[in-house]
Amino acid sequence: MTTPLITDELDLLQSLVDLNQHPRIIELGCGAAQLSRELLTRYPACEVTGLEVDERQHAKNLASPQDRLSFVQAGAQAVPFEAWRFDLALMLKSLHHVPLALMDQALAEVHRVLRPGGLFYVSEPVFAGPLNEVMRVFHDEELVRAAALRAVQKAVASGGWEQVVERHWDTPVYFSDFAEFEQRMIGVTFLDHRLDAATLAKVRERFEPHMTADGAHFVRPMRVNLLRKRG
Repeated sequence: MTTPLITDELDLLQSLVDLNQHPRIIELGCGAAQLSRELLTRYPACEVTGLEVDERQHAKNLASPQDRLSFVQAGAQAVPFEAWRFDLALMLKSLHHVPLALMDQALAEVHRVLRPGGLFYVSEPVFAGPLNEVMRVFHDEELVRAAALRAVQKAVASGGWEQVVERHWDTPVYFSDFAEFEQRMIGVTFLDHRLDAATLAKVRERFEPHMTADGAHFVRPMRVNLLRKRG
C-alpha cells in the first residue's frame, strides 16, 4: 500500500476530526503554532490555547497575537488548567521532546484536561528516511521517538484511552541550500546545537548529495495516533 504524501497536516487533521464539534483546543509544545493559526482561519468557532515551554519561542508567540489564540508558558507534564477544559488536544512532533521520565505524566495530564469523549491527536516523525540520516549526525532521536510511541501504546493499554486510528503518511521537506538547512534545523532555539567544524562538515557531507538544481527535496515519514478519552 502506497504511503500518501501530505503537504498540509491540517488537511489530515480535518479528515480525522470534526473540528466544529471540538472547538476548545489545546496544543502542547506548540512552537510557533503554525497549524493552529491556520486552523483558526478556517474554523471561526474554534479557540486554541498553545502551551510552549521554551521561553524564547513563547515570547515570539506573545508578540504575534491572533484572535481566539492564547499562549501559556508551560510543559505538557504540568498543564495549568482544570479538568475537562478542552475538547481536543494536539501534540505535533512534540511528544518526543518531553523528558523521558515525564512522558507518562504528560499523557496523564492530557487525559485530565480533556472532557470525556475528547480527542487526542498526537503526530510524530518516524525514525527513518534520508533526512533522518542527515539529522542523526548531530541529533539522534532514535531513543526518544521510540519512547514516545511506547508511551502512547502504554496509555492506550491502561484503558483510559480508545485508539480511533493510527495513520502513516509522508510529508515533503525542502531546503534551498545547506545554509537554509543549517538555519532551520541546527539553529532552532529549543535545542541550541553548537556544532564543531568537523561535525558540521560531516552533516554537510551527508546533505550535499541530495542537492539538485532547485534545492534539496526530502520526504519525512510520519505517524499519527488519534485517541479518544474513555469515560
